[in-house]
Amino acid sequence: MKFNVRFLSFYVIQVEGKEGQGAKSYKHYQTLDEEEYEHSEIKKFLDGEFTRTAKRKVEKNPNSEQAPTKIGRFLVEPGYDLDSNPNFNQLTRLRAADDVESFHNFGDDLVRSYLDTSAVRGGALIVSQAVLRTHGDDPFVFIMKCDFEPKIARISDERSLISEVEMAISARNMKSIQYPYMLEEGMVEEWELKIHQSSHARYFEDFLKFVTYEQSIPEIVNDHVMEYVQSYVETKWPDESHEERQQTERDLELWAASEKRDIQNKWEPEEVIEAAARIIDIKPEIELKFKIGDTYVKGFLADFGDKIHIASLGDRYALVIEGSSFTFDKGFSPVELLQPEPFEQLADRLLEKKWSEEDGEPGVE
Repeated sequence: MKFNVRFLSFYVIQVEGKEGQGAKSYKHYQTLDEEEYEHSEIKKFLDGEFTRTAKRKVEKNPNSEQAPTKIGRFLVEPGYDLDSNPNFNQLTRLRAADDVESFHNFGDDLVRSYLDTSAVRGGALIVSQAVLRTHGDDPFVFIMKCDFEPKIARISDERSLISEVEMAISARNMKSIQYPYMLEEGMVEEWELKIHQSSHARYFEDFLKFVTYEQSIPEIVNDHVMEYVQSYVETKWPDESHEERQQTERDLELWAASEKRDIQNKWEPEEVIEAAARIIDIKPEIELKFKIGDTYVKGFLADFGDKIHIASLGDRYALVIEGSSFTFDKGFSPVELLQPEPFEQLADRLLEKKWSEEDGEPGVE
C-alpha cells in the first residue's frame, strides 16, 4: 500500500505559555506539488508514514475508553446531506484541490481553525493530499501533527561538542487525521475518518467539533448495566416514593460513581447471568476483571456461572474457576508439582476453617 503525494503544505505552530494557554500563531513554510515533494527532504522524513497511518488498526468500538485511534463519523441533522457538516466541507475542499495555490489557501483555513482548539501545542502541522498508487483517482487528505521535542541536541564541532536544536520534531509520536476512512484497500467510507492521537490532550476531537465517535466497549457495558439496574429497581418498586426504592437508588448511585467497588450482595446468580447475557450478545469476548483479596483475576464475562463461580464463606468469599488444564509461565514454582485434592475435600477443609475461625480457634491449615 503505497501513496503518491500530490500536494503538501508545511506549517509551524507557535504557542506561548504552558499548556497552550498563551498566544497562538502559525507560519506557512512551503506548499509542494508532486514533483517538488519527490525531491524534497520532507519526503525522507515522512517516508512510510502515509502507509503506516492508513494501515493502523482501529475498531469502531474500542476496548478502552482512552483508545488512541478512533473512527469518527460526520454529524448531520435528520434530512440533511453531508455537505451541511462544516468539518466535512473543510476536508473535502482539501481533497478536491487541483493546484498548489488552492491547496495552500484551504490549508490555511484549516490551520486557523486548528489554532482555536484548546490545549493545542507548538509543533509542525503537515497537510497533504495523496492517492493510492493502485487507486489513483480517489485522493485522501492526511493531517499530521508533530510536537516539538524538548532537550534535543546534535553533535556540533570539536570545541562546543553539541548544540541545541531549537525546533526539533520527530515522527515517533505523530498524531494524524486520515479522510476518508479506508475500510480495506481501495474501499473508502466518505462519512467516516480516522484519527490517531497518542497524547492525553484530545485536541483532534476538540478540533473536529462536528464529528462523533462510537462508544468504547467499557462505556457500552456500563450503560447496559445501569439500564438493567434501573429496570430492576422500577420493576421491584413501581412506586417512586417507596422508601426502600429511594435508598436502593442512592446506594446504586454511590456504587456507580466509585472507582473501586466491592461486591454488592443484591442479585441472585441467575439474575446476574441474565444481565450478563445481554451484554455478551453485543461482544462475546468482553473481559471480566476483578481482585479477590490480593489476587487478580482476569477472564471473560461469558464464563461467569459456567467456568467462574463466586460463593460466600461466612464473612469471606470463595472463588472457583474450572478448566481442563493449567499453563504456567516461565520460571518454576512448587505449585506446578501439585496433585490436586478432590473438590469435596477442599470444600470440607474451607468449611472447617470457617467454623474454627467463628469459634475463635486458629484456622485449620
